[in-house]
Amino acid sequence: MAGEKTLPSLLLPGTPQDVAEKYLSLAERAQGRDFGPLEDEVVVLDTETTGLSFKDCDLIEISAALLRGREVVDRFETFVHPGGPIPPEITLLTGISNADVTDAPSARDAVAALAEFVAGRPVLAHNATFDRTFIEGVPGGAEVSDTWIDTLSLSRIALPRLSSHRLADMASAFGCASVTHRAGDDVDALCGMWRVLLTALSDLPQGLLAQLAGMHPEVDWSFRPLLSYLAGEKDPEPFSLKALRAQLVRAESGEQRVDAMELDHVSAPSADEIRAAFEPGGVVSRMYEHMECRPEQVEMALEVRDALATSTHRAIEAGTGVGKSVAYLLPEVLFAQRNNVTVGIATKTNALTDQLVSHELPALAAALPGGLTFTSLKGYDHYPCLHRLDRAALEELPLAVANHDGRSDNAVACDMLTAIAVTYAFACQSSEGDLDALGIRWRYVPRQMLTTTSGECLRGRCPYFPNECLLHGARRRAARGDVVVTNHSLLLRDVEAEGRILPPVRHWVIDEAHAFEAEARRQWAVEVSGDEARGAFELLGGTRTGAIHAAMVQAMPLEGSTLAVGLLTKAAAVASRAATAVADLFVAVHGLTAIAHDDGGYDTLTLWIDEQVRSTPEWGELRAAAGVCEDALDEAVRAVAEAAGALTDELPQVAASLSESARFLKDLLAGIVLIAEGSDRRYVYSAQLSRSKRRLATERLVAEKIDVGADLAERWLPETKSAVFTSATIAVSDDFSHFEQAVGLSALPAATRRDVRLSSSFDYDAHMSVVVAGDLPAPNDRAYLGALEDLLYDVHVAMGGSVLTLFTNRRDMERVYEGLRPRLAAAGLELACQERGSSPRRLRTRFMAEKTLSLLALRSFWEGFDATGDTLRCVVIPKLPFASPNDPLVRERDLREDRAWWRYSLPEAVISVKQAAGRLIRSATDVGVLVLADSRVVSKGYGRLFVSSLPSGNVSRLESANVGRYIRMWRASHE
Repeated sequence: MAGEKTLPSLLLPGTPQDVAEKYLSLAERAQGRDFGPLEDEVVVLDTETTGLSFKDCDLIEISAALLRGREVVDRFETFVHPGGPIPPEITLLTGISNADVTDAPSARDAVAALAEFVAGRPVLAHNATFDRTFIEGVPGGAEVSDTWIDTLSLSRIALPRLSSHRLADMASAFGCASVTHRAGDDVDALCGMWRVLLTALSDLPQGLLAQLAGMHPEVDWSFRPLLSYLAGEKDPEPFSLKALRAQLVRAESGEQRVDAMELDHVSAPSADEIRAAFEPGGVVSRMYEHMECRPEQVEMALEVRDALATSTHRAIEAGTGVGKSVAYLLPEVLFAQRNNVTVGIATKTNALTDQLVSHELPALAAALPGGLTFTSLKGYDHYPCLHRLDRAALEELPLAVANHDGRSDNAVACDMLTAIAVTYAFACQSSEGDLDALGIRWRYVPRQMLTTTSGECLRGRCPYFPNECLLHGARRRAARGDVVVTNHSLLLRDVEAEGRILPPVRHWVIDEAHAFEAEARRQWAVEVSGDEARGAFELLGGTRTGAIHAAMVQAMPLEGSTLAVGLLTKAAAVASRAATAVADLFVAVHGLTAIAHDDGGYDTLTLWIDEQVRSTPEWGELRAAAGVCEDALDEAVRAVAEAAGALTDELPQVAASLSESARFLKDLLAGIVLIAEGSDRRYVYSAQLSRSKRRLATERLVAEKIDVGADLAERWLPETKSAVFTSATIAVSDDFSHFEQAVGLSALPAATRRDVRLSSSFDYDAHMSVVVAGDLPAPNDRAYLGALEDLLYDVHVAMGGSVLTLFTNRRDMERVYEGLRPRLAAAGLELACQERGSSPRRLRTRFMAEKTLSLLALRSFWEGFDATGDTLRCVVIPKLPFASPNDPLVRERDLREDRAWWRYSLPEAVISVKQAAGRLIRSATDVGVLVLADSRVVSKGYGRLFVSSLPSGNVSRLESANVGRYIRMWRASHE
């Protein structure tokens, strides 16, 4: 059957051989197992509904089966009348029609019958929260059962090396009944999977099962009896995650590559080798079935080769369609293999990272005679910290800092215990890997419960460092391979950490390089956040909660514990005073709203902290509160260090954990001192404020680096032999000076760098038309929004939908949406808007799925949004995207430089327009129209920079009344 999964295809790459063999034998071994009460008098259940919304959707089918041993001894099947029509898409999905449910019982009667069938027995359901919520949403539904076991979550514990835990995929892989979108079939599949899951759970170390069953006994966790029973089936045995992981990583092979800085000379592939690789029959032609030679791609590959051979840098603007990934990968890989070094690729988006790791690199590996090795590296918060995992299993759960969304403490605690169990199981079966595929419900599980940061990592004081650690193990593997793929943020954090995060990579490609400066500014910013400080203080705790309490519990049984307990009690008191001082500081921060400029935002205000602000009474109150904070935090740092020191000899891990939990105190102190004093001129200072005092905890004080390029030139580029910066949008017209200054290249000798602009392989002039509506009122004119709405109406009707309009201001967008949506609806066209609180990902998915849908959107859609074909045929830019004149960085630059707007704001806006234009043409067959609805393009001298920087020279200046007619003519000639 099409779409069926095989077990080998579901195993995660890199699964150890012995683990894979156990998975492959599960179905056979499960047939011979007897799990007694775990499969005796158990009900397996599934439901079908009219949709996914608990508020607006209804049950339409319930199916259940009673298991005794391996036999289904009784069944319950019923359609349910939903009280309204079944949506057509649900009928198409499930095959359940309105005729099927016409004479069906009501939900109340059906659930009452179900309760009689279940009779309080344990219920198994895949994603039990979904089924249980619908069942218990019906009067009497709570009587069905008190025990619901979610086999989706359980399968993540039992089978952590599967890439999918969908019931359909697992049932197919393990040879159980096929899953359809009918409840009865899904029940049969889960009946078959139940014994497989129990067998897989029993394969976990007995000591681990016992540990999981015994952790946090105060939590009513549905998996506890099950794990306890399985643990009791074997003889007791000690569990050591460190010993188990030592066995796993011992099997890894390979030597660390040479640090390129230690090489006297390097050998690069020749230009002829590169050209040959792109010719018919060459390496590149073997990567893909249909690979056409593109001159620009070869030219780019030769530039990368030259940069490697001469240890120089490149800024390469390569238009869409050049195929830049292959152009830089081929010479970089050949160079890495020839010199036994590791090269690095840093990207901005997960989409490009996934493309490289899942497609380009495997294809290149298959095409090269000797293959290649590569590793993907992510940030600290993507890898489980095994030390924190051990702490989470033993210490108090961080319920105070978790989202609840109206759920009980016990429900949230259950999600935390499941996350701990999944992570332990994964760590026992994986020499490598990260948290992203584990299905943890991060909405309710604070990430800091299971991960650490570069600053908080214990390194040499951690029992798992370095060999058994998943994070440092990933770094070690990266240092053994040809290529490491990471993101901008991790590379920049590595620069801040002076190279302690990544292996010593000296040859880098920075893809999507237009975003590198902004990411550096974000990564190197210093923030003091009320919310984050409160959460950190709660995790540190006191005599009754948190890390201090956990340390006291461990210290009390010790002989001569009086000193340590006394110091811990003192630390708790001092930490409490510091927490109060920080809370008082943020009361003073909120007081700055009185002097903040109203920039038209909804809930938030941004205040540039300049000398004028620092001379106000409001700042005086903040400065006084900051002084109290500094004293209290300094005392807290010393008190916790003294308490940890008293525990070091007898309880070294407890001391390390306490120090780890208190490390934020130093960072918080340093941040407050930096911003309160404001004397470091490398930074611009600001406050992110809320209009409402109820949201005081969300307020922040921020210090951002002004000249990121200077830092890169001083701290990173000298440690780098070659850096190739590439993007489709780097230059302003033909000028690279703005970009070179932004990333530090301008500070290097001219002989060490070169700028290259490569045209796109696409025929933009034929496929893309640019329309400038030159007669609209100026954007600051009151008549502008009305005229814009009329223009947008004409554009949407003429284009027949599939229009993306990119705003820079939420209020403008919402006002236009309010007037435009009903007008388009009357014309039979649907319009969506990126409303407050809406999910950009869901909007993207919907826009891609509905071909005639149009969308009004904000910044998150200006780049990185790929919609090929008819899904997107027109992009409208209402206002040129200049940075707000009230932005703190803009104001600080204006204060320091005479022509700051021309040097920074103008080129940044030009590049943003290029990014937006890039949404239109994503393949060789795409066609589209770009509408610039800002008269400044023709009325201001700088307007020609925007036009000359666009990829298409097919530009028409029209009166707005004629734009719709032009688009209709354009469509007729291109469709």
